[in-house]
Amino acid sequence: MMRLILGNRNYSSWSLRGWLAAKQSGLAFGEVVVPLYGSGVVADGDAKALLAPSAGRVPVLWDERPEAAAVVWDSLAILEYLADRVGRDRFWPRGDEPRALARAMVAEMHSSFAGLRGQCPMNIRRRYQGFVLNAAARGDCDRILTLWAEARARHGQGGPFLFGGFCAADIAFAPIVLRFVTYGVALPGFAEAYAMAVVEHPWMRAWIEAAGREEWVVERFEQAVSA
Repeated sequence: MMRLILGNRNYSSWSLRGWLAAKQSGLAFGEVVVPLYGSGVVADGDAKALLAPSAGRVPVLWDERPEAAAVVWDSLAILEYLADRVGRDRFWPRGDEPRALARAMVAEMHSSFAGLRGQCPMNIRRRYQGFVLNAAARGDCDRILTLWAEARARHGQGGPFLFGGFCAADIAFAPIVLRFVTYGVALPGFAEAYAMAVVEHPWMRAWIEAAGREEWVVERFEQAVSA
């Protein structure tokens, strides 16, 4: 059995990525939600121990099989660990060219776009009207849309997602889709269709609904950051 340690669903983009990776694996796993930033009391008594390997960061995956116990933190490391367990074709597009592009896009998403992250923290429950992106966030959005357009044009013919079927690239960009919804970012037609497909994915619907039921509020993420 595996246990996945998550932060608040409403705010934790990295937790969403780890959770989607666990769902994509098809393996059974339990969940422990640890409220972040002093937003609540952790009911699970061993939460500190569960987060110790990552120095308190989420997500953390505990694979507790007697024959092959392991602990993995960081959403991309979790995705790659699960891909090793169940087969990489479950996570990555088939073919050298699409797989190379998908890997590069996921790596860029994992390490970049600080402007958008900084001005637009994930907050699934909020909706902003007339929100103005600053120059750094707008530049990040333009780059993301360029990546989406390339993936869809070159490799998206088999379905509504970046590479046709739902894969690691969609897992990486799913929180960006939710940010675009929250902050009312105008999207061109192809990107709007892609964003709708992501939001309507059953796993995403389940996460969004669970975020809506959470009672925790982190005030610093409830205030819009001006341009």
